Amino acid sequence: QLQLVESGGGLVQPGGSLRLSCAASGFTLDDYAIGWFRQAPGKEREGVSCVPRGGIYTKYADSVKGRFTISRDNTNGTVYLQMNSLKPEDTAVYYCAVRLSRMCREGGVAYDEWGKGTQVTVAS
Repeated sequence: QLQLVESGGGLVQPGGSLRLSCAASGFTLDDYAIGWFRQAPGKEREGVSCVPRGGIYTKYADSVKGRFTISRDNTNGTVYLQMNSLKPEDTAVYYCAVRLSRMCREGGVAYDEWGKGTQVTVAS
């Protein structure tokens, strides 16, 4: 059974940093594209970032460019989302998702399996 588990969320002050992790069981993350998404209360789900198999490029939403960094560590089969200079508007539940393909694609419907999410709250 394919399963994704996110961790690393929490409460942080504006300007602070968090690192989210996405780990898998039942399959190897290394072989597929991985995306991070977020959903704030009352808002639609938003794509945040994506890294394809092999990490040959990365994609970011305009709202997080220059502040967030996605990376993958194939030694332990984990994908990370480093979030710096956090703002209150970054508050959301963050999800990682796997696309059973090599390349990234826009839109959550392109992704096949999802984690349950981790809450990120940016507040003073």
